[in-house]
Amino acid sequence: MVRTLTFWLRPAFALRVVNRFQKIVGFDRSMALASSALTALIPLAILGGKVLTNFVHYDAAERVIRRYSLTGAGAEAVNSLFSPAENTSASVGIFGVVFLTISALSFARASQRLFEQTWELKPLSVRNTRNGLWWILTLGGYAVVTGWLSAVVGGRGLGLAASVCTLPVTAVFLVWSGWMLSAKRIIWPDLIPFGVTAGVLTAAYSVGATVYLPRLFNSSASRYGVVGAVFAMISALFGAMLVLVASAALGREVRDELSRIRQGHRPSDHEVRRQWDSVVEQTRSRWRSARGQVSHRRTKDSDR
Repeated sequence: MVRTLTFWLRPAFALRVVNRFQKIVGFDRSMALASSALTALIPLAILGGKVLTNFVHYDAAERVIRRYSLTGAGAEAVNSLFSPAENTSASVGIFGVVFLTISALSFARASQRLFEQTWELKPLSVRNTRNGLWWILTLGGYAVVTGWLSAVVGGRGLGLAASVCTLPVTAVFLVWSGWMLSAKRIIWPDLIPFGVTAGVLTAAYSVGATVYLPRLFNSSASRYGVVGAVFAMISALFGAMLVLVASAALGREVRDELSRIRQGHRPSDHEVRRQWDSVVEQTRSRWRSARGQVSHRRTKDSDR
């Protein structure tokens, strides 16, 4: 296990992952995905909740509140955000349908650009609209399945059980997403490292969000009301999309590394040890330099 960890965490490989993340402009890409997700998912959640209510009891606000144990101002803000006002209709007109379609396709294209940039593919833009529509429909099914799993096994142990149960579903969905949104130009075996990495990191982020999001929602809603819930939601989505973008960069480099290993270009144990020895020596040198500077300042202060 130690040998495997030192191989995959070696400085040269970590530097390649960081360079890949910078090449796709990871932070900007994460914010673009979070913004597109916000404008697409909230209207779809409201509309989907109204459609599902005709068949089963479904309340998007109630699901969010239960999932993250929101109380007080945070719960009230989420209720106001996802639930239409009393004595109003939640029907959707022609303009609403057009807006929902455009916002959903915008989110699909933003996700499509992530795969195209990470795997260095020629952009297809609107020419991939049909696959984008299929992806949106499948995204709705994925949300229903993961929401049902969270409702059945969630609510205990910071949602750890629900995160573990949804992990394989998330991994399969993300592998399929990369294959579909790339117009099948990326074969699914090349996407497995990305899917597994993203599934694990998403599960870890979900557990962490269970602890952090209630405080974020409550503090933001107390200060800004319903708008505060939107601020909290965009922050949560940015964190989730940052995990997704980082997983894409890591998954691409893992796939490239596995290809090199199959071709017989695996770095030797001596090379891996040399890289780690260099990092350790640089760390020790900087530590000694820092300690010397602190001691020098203390000597100056004592002389005064």
